[in-house]
Amino acid sequence: MTPLDASGSEALLFDMDGVILDGWGTDEVVHARAVDDVLADRDLDASDDVCSTLARNAYDDDFRAACETLGVDPAAFFSAREERSATRSVERLAAGTRRLCPDVDALDELVDRAPVGLVSNNYDPTVSFVVDHFRLDAFAFARGRDLGPEGFRRRKPDPHYLNEALDALDAASGLYVGDRATDVIAAERAGLDAVFLRRDHNADVDLAVEPAAEIASLRDLPPLINAP
Repeated sequence: MTPLDASGSEALLFDMDGVILDGWGTDEVVHARAVDDVLADRDLDASDDVCSTLARNAYDDDFRAACETLGVDPAAFFSAREERSATRSVERLAAGTRRLCPDVDALDELVDRAPVGLVSNNYDPTVSFVVDHFRLDAFAFARGRDLGPEGFRRRKPDPHYLNEALDALDAASGLYVGDRATDVIAAERAGLDAVFLRRDHNADVDLAVEPAAEIASLRDLPPLINAP
C-alpha cells in the first residue's frame, strides 16, 4: 500500500476492542445481567430460552419474536437492554476488568503525523468512558455506535461511523486499523485503506477479504505513515 501522507487530508482511525483495549469486546454476561435488569424493571418473568435470546447482541427476528412472547415492544426493549449493558460495561471497566493493549504507546508517535480517531462497534458511552478513563488524549475524535436498533444497524461493516469520523476530522481518506473482517470491509466502503492487526486472539483468523496491509503490533504503523 502507499504510505499515508500526513501532509494531506488523511486520517488515522482505529477500532477499539482488540486494538486499543484488550479482548474481543464486552463480556456476554453483561448483556445477560442487563436483560435481568430490564425484566425486573418491568416486573416480567421469562424462560431461560427467552432470556438467552434477549441477551444476544443482535436485533433480529429471533429477538423480536422473544419480545412478542412477553408482550413488549422489541425496539423499546432492545434500547432499554442496551442502556443497561452500556452502564454495566462501564462499571466493569471502572473496576479494572480490562486493560489497554501494551502497544498503545505507539499513538504518541503517530499523533503528530495525522489526525487520530477511534471508531468502534461498542456502545458510544463505553467508548467515551474508555477514552476518558485511560486518558487517551491522542484521539481527536471518538465514536461508538448509538444505543438501540438504529445504532445496531449502523455497526460495521456499515461505514456510517467511519464516514462520520472522516467528516469530523476534515479528512477525505486515510487508514483504519482493525482486527476483524468487518473492519476491513467497513474501511473499504468508507474509502480507507484497511490495516489488519493480528494479535493472539485472532491469530488463526482466515480473512476472506484482503486488507491493504497486515501488522502484528501498533508499533508497526509508523513506517506506513509519511511524516508531515
